Amino acid sequence: MPGPDSVTSSDGPENAKPPVFGDSERDEAKILIGRALTEDMPRDDVTSEPLVPESLRIEADLVSRQAGVGCGLPVVVLLFEELARRESAPVVEVEIRTGDGQEVRTGDVLATMRGHARAILRGERPALNFLQHLSGVATRSRQFVDAIAGTGCSLYDTRKTIPGWRSLEKYAVRCGGGSNHRMDLSEFALIKDNHRQICASLGDSDFAGWIRKIRGVRSAALVELEIDNPEDLPAALEAKPDLLLLDNFSLSDLRRAVEFVSQWPGPRPELEASGGVELSTAREVAETGVERVAVGAITHSAPALDIGLDFRTG
Repeated sequence: MPGPDSVTSSDGPENAKPPVFGDSERDEAKILIGRALTEDMPRDDVTSEPLVPESLRIEADLVSRQAGVGCGLPVVVLLFEELARRESAPVVEVEIRTGDGQEVRTGDVLATMRGHARAILRGERPALNFLQHLSGVATRSRQFVDAIAGTGCSLYDTRKTIPGWRSLEKYAVRCGGGSNHRMDLSEFALIKDNHRQICASLGDSDFAGWIRKIRGVRSAALVELEIDNPEDLPAALEAKPDLLLLDNFSLSDLRRAVEFVSQWPGPRPELEASGGVELSTAREVAETGVERVAVGAITHSAPALDIGLDFRTG
């Protein structure tokens, strides 16, 4: 099983589609880039301007210091375009040397930049911040995907993302071979423990009734129901959710739930396991037979991938 600092598959997840950096990712990136450049240089660069000639042009490489999965290179391109727009300067040329979602080794060059030295110096830290974080999310996602490979189970993320970064972080999960759970509260219904507690406090503990209410408002809505007690499984299945989230179930309870559902005479929802799933335990969870495993840590706790900027000399 891959450890926390390794990526083992040579070609990425089997049959994985190339990740798409779409309009939502681009729009979010532009907002974050604007904030990043403003906070890093609210006025001027008091180090580079006295030391570096304005006309000096250089080349520099973005280099991975460790093995992982690259992600965020389109953001780097957008960042230097915005930097040039703000300063009415020529655009720094960014030559992408490896695609997002591709595995990189220690020493691999992810991109080469050519342009004015001052501009590259000004964009260096914000660019690395984006690239290191998103590559870290993609790398941790790939590690989980590798850990459960061959089980028939798929890795899903959660809404546990940095505020403002959701589209980019979920893009990074896809770059790592994982799948996105719902993007937001509007996408589909997920009846969680807090919904259950509130409804129960109002004297309503009818799973099926809750789902009918949701479908009465949104007839085509996908509905997922979360349970944290194996005793609730029969009632949950009778309610006919599309997905059934088994939260913090033990391995033995997960196996029993999979077996119970396999013999259920009515509609059978996909089963999703969540709650405290770590890289060291992910395969055991997947091997219980659930179709999905949801891991919040791939976004909220992914360590940054060590990436640096090296100037070419001579």
